[in-house]
Amino acid sequence: MDRNGERGTASIELIASIPVVVLALLVAAQIAVAGYALWAAGIAARAGARSVVTGKAARPAAENSLPPGLHDGLAVEDGSGGTVKVGVRIPRLLPVLPVARVYGSSSMGGR
Repeated sequence: MDRNGERGTASIELIASIPVVVLALLVAAQIAVAGYALWAAGIAARAGARSVVTGKAARPAAENSLPPGLHDGLAVEDGSGGTVKVGVRIPRLLPVLPVARVYGSSSMGGR
């Protein structure tokens, strides 16, 4: 093959692969954000369960332990026996993604 006929194909292949790389990075970042939201929900559930054991409401303790970006859409269920379930909305990096929630739960024993 003539080398002159292939001139520029590497540049075209690189440009064509950029959207795939960007999409892979966005998917990885969204998974990391979802993991962070799950971790934060677990921490909030533990704070809420501690609060219930001391005779206080779970929601304020859970809300105070969450970062401000996860306060919207917070759901706190105070179950029997000191069990608290906290749900948070996963922040979306792209608005076209569906709304999803993650839940964390904790139990400190019954009173």
